[in-house]
Amino acid sequence: MAWTLVTGASEGLGVEFARIAAKEGRNLILAARSKDKLDKVAEEVRATGVEVVVIPADLSEMAEVDRLWSEASAGREIDVLVNNAGLGYNGPFVEGQGWARELSSINVNMLALTRLMKLAIPHMQGLPKGRILNVSSVAGFSPGPHMAVYHATKAYVLSLSEAVAEELRGTNVTVTALCPGATATNFFDDADMHGVRLLKLSKPMKAAEVAELGWLQARIGKRIVVPGALNKVLAFLPRISPRGLTTRIAAQIMAKH
Repeated sequence: MAWTLVTGASEGLGVEFARIAAKEGRNLILAARSKDKLDKVAEEVRATGVEVVVIPADLSEMAEVDRLWSEASAGREIDVLVNNAGLGYNGPFVEGQGWARELSSINVNMLALTRLMKLAIPHMQGLPKGRILNVSSVAGFSPGPHMAVYHATKAYVLSLSEAVAEELRGTNVTVTALCPGATATNFFDDADMHGVRLLKLSKPMKAAEVAELGWLQARIGKRIVVPGALNKVLAFLPRISPRGLTTRIAAQIMAKH
């Protein structure tokens, strides 16, 4: 029986991905920092009859990333990897949370995701098929004043996913970048985003809806998935607008009022 590994599985989209996989009868490996939260999710999805392994790990530490993969893949065939773990913060680049917070965001959003892909792809190439679903963001399509590092990391995820997907064209492994906009999760609390104009422009999408679309599109190997009409517009505008204008618009959207 093949396994699904979900990072950031203790809340938000990660929980929804776990639920979707369990409904399909897929065994699960759940990873996040909080063991208590992971155990609650595991208890819920085990009720569907699937096997669940919980591996607490802090993906801001590269040694923890390697340990996660080593433990997850020991004696198991992982044919789905959901790189969902992510960090962000809304605030001025200079006056924000400081280097420690930014470094954690870079490590989790970029380095951990890249390392897990590096480990997962050769593993999956020895299986009948493999799917990698990277959670990027509509933020990855443009610079993001007030969330400069977050936008930059998600642009990296989007670019990396597209490039590797092309390298793997015609093979048994696909890579999908899911690029949601505002989604109803705890991310807004963690990122101190309350009062941001973006949240006043439209109602955040439900996490279950976003996860379901990403999962289904990854199943057929689609490279980029942007849920929601407004998000599609936000993703498309940078292609036709002057970059300076796009950045100014993003500054207004991401500012607190």
